[in-house]
Amino acid sequence: MKFTPTHIVVLLVLVLLVFGSSKLPDIARSVGQSMKVFKKEVKELRDDDSKDPQAQIQQPQEGTYYTEPTQSGQTAQSAEGSSQK
Repeated sequence: MKFTPTHIVVLLVLVLLVFGSSKLPDIARSVGQSMKVFKKEVKELRDDDSKDPQAQIQQPQEGTYYTEPTQSGQTAQSAEGSSQK
């Protein structure tokens, strides 16, 4: 479906009727601020990607053990830590 100028005029009239003329500047301001923040975040993400394209997730160092929580909410001890008791 192709939008014609009459579609845009009808849409603007409907928006004016729904929100009223006093609310339109506030809505436009908040949409503009949201777009500004969105563009800034996208730019930062692109800059981060271009600076370090081969970034990898760091793996745990050798000798580091992951402990999983138990059912009671306490952390389980590693095999090495429990054998030292």
